[in-house]
Amino acid sequence: MLAPTDYEITEAENGEQALTAIAKQRPDLIWINCRSWRIKADPALRSIPIIAVTSHALDGEEQTARAAGCDGYGPEPYSPRQLLAKIQQCMPR
Repeated sequence: MLAPTDYEITEAENGEQALTAIAKQRPDLIWINCRSWRIKADPALRSIPIIAVTSHALDGEEQTARAAGCDGYGPEPYSPRQLLAKIQQCMPR
């Protein structure tokens, strides 16, 4: 979905790889499909915006994501257009 954009994208296979990549690369935005409390707990990383995307579209899941420090939320399946709009909100050019 983001391939046609000029965003630089780094992917991780699991949470530990993601934490390592985040600490090393200091991205401008994190799009993650799990909870973010370990990222936001690190003072060096807490200013990085996070968009949580989850297949657990249960009542209260957005509030849980926001309480964990996420700046945006989208349940799966998501609209690529809506998700791109969330990315642009969190990361104005």
